[in-house]
Amino acid sequence: MINFDWTTFTRKIAIKAQLSDIYNAWTKSSEIEKWFLSKATFIDINHKPIGKDTPIESGFSYEWNWFLYNTTEKGEIIQTNGKDFVQFTFAGECLVDIKLTTQGDNVIVELTQKNIPTDDNSKHGIRLGCDSGWSFFLVNLKSVYEGGIDLRNKDLDLKGMLNN
Repeated sequence: MINFDWTTFTRKIAIKAQLSDIYNAWTKSSEIEKWFLSKATFIDINHKPIGKDTPIESGFSYEWNWFLYNTTEKGEIIQTNGKDFVQFTFAGECLVDIKLTTQGDNVIVELTQKNIPTDDNSKHGIRLGCDSGWSFFLVNLKSVYEGGIDLRNKDLDLKGMLNN
């Protein structure tokens, strides 16, 4: 795969919603659990968990869990602006940028994951795996906020599906 960039990828999706609703979807535990996580804990700079409806701030950390998996992803909130941008660490030292813009009735969500290591495990598990995962979860974000339907598989007997 000549000229394939293993260190970064970007995915975009248009969602018919209010900008503030989509920003909250990334920055409040109560909202991010609707479309992405089974449990989201955000921790303030004093190492105390914040309330489910309290928005995150730069310098906070997180502990995230998904349905059907017994792993906890831990990371840092690098930057928030209270309106249309969030940056956090993910999958180790990778950075994820969430940039929101409006176009007509849509909020364009642009997700970029970068600083992906180039060892074989990272190429497979992070570059390809996260790209696939984020693609599904962005579609689920759209589904939840446009129609109220959560597409995630939560059935332990059905592991390995596209939607988990």
